[in-house]
Amino acid sequence: MDDTDQPAGWREAAQAALYGPGGFYLRPEGPAGHFRTSVHASPLFAAAVARLLVTTAESLSLDEPAFVDVGAGRGELVTGVLAALPPGFAVRAYAVERAARPAGLDPRIEWTDAPPAGVHGLLFANEWLDNVPVDVAEADTDGVVRRVLVDSAGEERLGEPVTGADAEWLERWWPLTEPGTRAEIGRTRDAAWAAAVSTLDSGLAVAVDYAHTKDGRPPFGTLTGFRDGREVLPVPDGSCDITAHVALDACALPGAELVDQRTALRGLGVTAGRPALALASSDPAAYLRALAAAGEAAELTARGGLGDFTWLMQQVRGGRRDQTGDFEDAFHAGLPEFVRQWPRASA
Repeated sequence: MDDTDQPAGWREAAQAALYGPGGFYLRPEGPAGHFRTSVHASPLFAAAVARLLVTTAESLSLDEPAFVDVGAGRGELVTGVLAALPPGFAVRAYAVERAARPAGLDPRIEWTDAPPAGVHGLLFANEWLDNVPVDVAEADTDGVVRRVLVDSAGEERLGEPVTGADAEWLERWWPLTEPGTRAEIGRTRDAAWAAAVSTLDSGLAVAVDYAHTKDGRPPFGTLTGFRDGREVLPVPDGSCDITAHVALDACALPGAELVDQRTALRGLGVTAGRPALALASSDPAAYLRALAAAGEAAELTARGGLGDFTWLMQQVRGGRRDQTGDFEDAFHAGLPEFVRQWPRASA
């Protein structure tokens, strides 16, 4: 380390490495060049999101709902959703991403660096919050919780004690009690999600990410890197993705629902059942297509894999987002029928 490479907190370092000049997420190949999400795994995912958009529009009697794809990558999800919608279904499509608009993108898609305000419909953030940079804290040998500092080579050291709002967040959501234990301070993600939800005047906001809740926080955190499809050490030099699982229960506003992806997708019609063998004789091509779809559905809903993602669902009705009292019951009653049937989890 030299004087030109002063260590900083992980939030500042990752922000520059991911989104600064020459940052990882501004590269032409986009995220798909380095890791595979549910969107890339199968068009069944986009089709399920399209069904959720249709159902949301119907539940709110929207003639032309908005579909807002937050953290759009290179527009893969919003493109797939448009392709899966019923013929003649009117929609205002937005892709929210810091990178430049990719060539050849459907002209119906508005490319923007921030969610549009005052819209009605479905806001969907797939693997976005895990790339909102966070600071990392660690309890030292005396149990004092300190901010972890890092240089551009990935070398860490402990800095000053965590104080103020960050300390309050840790005490509430991720208390550190044993020396050597670590936490990712999720306040920036809480704020990012609240801001995204606030752009909806009515509709449904969904965040999908690998996540954990207060009763099962990982004792040493989850900060890691990805490059070329492989997990690597997180080094904030722009050479790799820097990500960490999300404390989605902290992000959730009152009345939110948390459900795992396998349950969510099954509720949206994505099932991994094998087609009947009789179809192999009557229509071999259809049998092969159905078999392939079943395999893709199995990957999207697999335990230990993509099925372990958590969906955070926040409905907004008439601009009401952060309510107390009887709002949770009203929120749940207003959800589409297939969502109301999902098991409810405390947020």
